[in-house]
Amino acid sequence: MSYYFAKTVDYTFDEAIEKATAEMKEVGFGILTEIDVKETLKKKIDVDFRKYKILGACNPNFAHKALSVEDKIGVLLPCNVIVQELEDGKVEVAIMNPMEAMSVVKNENLESIASEVNGLLKAALEKI
Repeated sequence: MSYYFAKTVDYTFDEAIEKATAEMKEVGFGILTEIDVKETLKKKIDVDFRKYKILGACNPNFAHKALSVEDKIGVLLPCNVIVQELEDGKVEVAIMNPMEAMSVVKNENLESIASEVNGLLKAALEKI
């Protein structure tokens, strides 16, 4: 099983970010953070990089459930979504696979939570 789900879309880079944000909201996730990797790499180490943003998505109810059964699970939160411009100019949206991420924790109580989150993230990706 892969650690992410991805989809190439027919949107511009900025449209893909807007659509990803909107669809994540539709399934109960807000975007807490936005990291502009291109800008950060240029500013910090003077490297030119393609358009690439990391959106840190969170559903407070699921975060609370996960933290209640595993207090260190915060190292795997939030659920990251990336939007990147590919070499051919197309845009890809990728979302973490929570089932795979949570499997490293070895806590059976997380399985049902990860499964629910998995379904919501995949539903959002399908609509993007």
